[in-house]
Amino acid sequence: MKIIAIALGAAFLLAAGETRTWTQSTHQDFEKGTLHNLSIRSDGRLSLAPKTTELFDSSTAYLWSLAQDSHGNLYTAGGPGAKLFRISPAGKGEKLADFDALEIHAVAVDSKDRVYAATAPDGKIYRVSQNGKTEEFYDPKQKYVWSMIFDSSDNLYIATGDQGEVHRVTPDGKGSVFFKSDETHARSIAFDRQGNLIVGTEPGGLVIRVSSKGEGFVLYQMPKREVTALAVGPSNEIYAAAVGSKTAPVVIPPLPGTARPVGASGTIALPAAPAPATTAGLTIPGGSDVYRISAQGRPEKLWTGALDVVYALALDSGGHLLIGSGNKGNLYRVESRTLYSTLVTFPLAQVTALLVGKDNSIYAATGNVGKVLRVGPGLEHEGSVESDVLDSDGFSAWGRLSAEGDLHGGSVALSARSGNLDRPQQNWSAWSKPITKLEGETVAVPPARFLQWRAVLTASNGNTASPTLDGVDAAYLTQNVTPTIDDIEITPANYKFPDPFAPLSPSSPATLTLPAIGTSTPSLRINLSAGGITPTMQYFKGAQGVRWSASDENGDALIYKVEIRGEKEQTWKVLREKVREKYLSFDSQAFPDGDYRIRITASDSPSNTPENALSTQEESDPFTIDNTPPRITKLSAKGRTIEWHAADDISTIIKAEYSLDGGDWIVVDPVTKLSDSRALDYSLTLGTLTPGEHTIAVRSTDDFDNTAVEKLILR
Repeated sequence: MKIIAIALGAAFLLAAGETRTWTQSTHQDFEKGTLHNLSIRSDGRLSLAPKTTELFDSSTAYLWSLAQDSHGNLYTAGGPGAKLFRISPAGKGEKLADFDALEIHAVAVDSKDRVYAATAPDGKIYRVSQNGKTEEFYDPKQKYVWSMIFDSSDNLYIATGDQGEVHRVTPDGKGSVFFKSDETHARSIAFDRQGNLIVGTEPGGLVIRVSSKGEGFVLYQMPKREVTALAVGPSNEIYAAAVGSKTAPVVIPPLPGTARPVGASGTIALPAAPAPATTAGLTIPGGSDVYRISAQGRPEKLWTGALDVVYALALDSGGHLLIGSGNKGNLYRVESRTLYSTLVTFPLAQVTALLVGKDNSIYAATGNVGKVLRVGPGLEHEGSVESDVLDSDGFSAWGRLSAEGDLHGGSVALSARSGNLDRPQQNWSAWSKPITKLEGETVAVPPARFLQWRAVLTASNGNTASPTLDGVDAAYLTQNVTPTIDDIEITPANYKFPDPFAPLSPSSPATLTLPAIGTSTPSLRINLSAGGITPTMQYFKGAQGVRWSASDENGDALIYKVEIRGEKEQTWKVLREKVREKYLSFDSQAFPDGDYRIRITASDSPSNTPENALSTQEESDPFTIDNTPPRITKLSAKGRTIEWHAADDISTIIKAEYSLDGGDWIVVDPVTKLSDSRALDYSLTLGTLTPGEHTIAVRSTDDFDNTAVEKLILR
């Protein structure tokens, strides 16, 4: 599977003229699609989901609890409206009792099939007979009852808030505080295999083991804020789910007219039911974690969901951990330390309670809306997945559509559709004829920019094994597109780019680092050692450079031809062919002084066959080649005053200097004080000279660093 994913990354580096392959094979790939009746494993394997049946619709916003009696009757309750429901083994649902409260958050059944319901926000426990008669059984004097569980002697243990107490109530209704934590809420409870009570808390996220004497010992402090669910495995390992960041507590809006449990830190506790209108967009800072604490006490993170809110845990008949979560309505199954499956995605927002029934079926209660569903036994006969949409970045022809997986006696049928809109709709092509061979064949869909595939998995009649799908490959060839040249820039004269195969020596006397292409070209009068964007240019008298930016929509490799032509010439002359860099230097001294243009031809031939290769051309703005120094004339001396005239046919005279008797060169301003012309006059007056002969040298430099020198003897 991972090898396929790596191959996909390489495929997208291919050019337009080469066949590409769109491969989807990971959990993330398939999760982007639309799944129906399929489970997706964390390693990217798709298989038929367990058969799901809706047993009961409560017509309430949410259900919070599930319990089952010895006859297989299910009991569930939630809110708003504190109604207790009973669902017979045949699937017939009815209201068993109605209470004067907002909701019921916990339901339990004793060994005599008597049902107990905890109401909120008054926090009272009621016992309900099979004919629906209700009586108050126990009042813990707490606002909230989050969870209830019976021991083997029919003692009822009650997890409460907002004082973090666990009460124990005998069968005759006499109760007291069994364990008091330092936490605001005792949120979840379960018994381990040795009869100890396991308690999960909020806001500290503690998992506490409480002995039969009521003595507590913290097994683990979860990184998350609230331990919402507990389960105990066959080897006495403890599974604990916790949600919410401790540094960013979750605030969930209450239902109208409802108080919500406030923790020690002043934050609203998570379990309080959100209003239906707000739940769909609910996010939990920090997400959810599920840990396994071994019988020896070693904690280990087993699963994490960045956007999930875990409400329920259970163990299926095979000992696999089940995780019920919101807000995507996912039921997960943990296969091993490194593998898990999204077993079912319900069309409901939350999975709030889980129960493994006496027939090993998995029962789930949900929120938004409140329903009870049975998961299994058996698998769905057929399931499908529609992929997300491939953008091929161009008009493309579609090739072989194939799959990897195992049929297990069933079938996998692939089809595809294409279009030129970024989302499938009525203006796309119809689905192609199904391809039933895993090795695939050419898919019959029109050439277009976008593609979507569909896979239908079908089990054979009477076969309990599901076909599996591990990956889908779609081959395509994108139509070639002409490359573009976006900008051509002539670089300052007398500087050259490094040879791509022979880097400049670090001892180069002068370098020039160019700014980003498209910005102003630096003058020779700037600081040539200033930092900037590579490549750095080296001073080389007579050199001329050009650089350009070019791109190819297909991602093809480009090769360039560089030509030059004088402004008064008719024929382009080749400077260099098969250039792979986007810059070039040449010796301008091979050309007469004058104005020239550079022409760049970009071709995508390295990535395409000769008949499919495309090219484009662009010309630069005119630029000047000037390798002739200025002329110095009329050099004369009148006493200590030295005068001369400097002129250049093409360039501005930018600097003049003089040297006395071979001394340092000293800058001289022109008579006008401005070095802004191709012809300038200069006059300087020397200081007092010693008697005897003196040599005066003057030099002038033009804008292309061409220098002329003349001398005069003074006697």
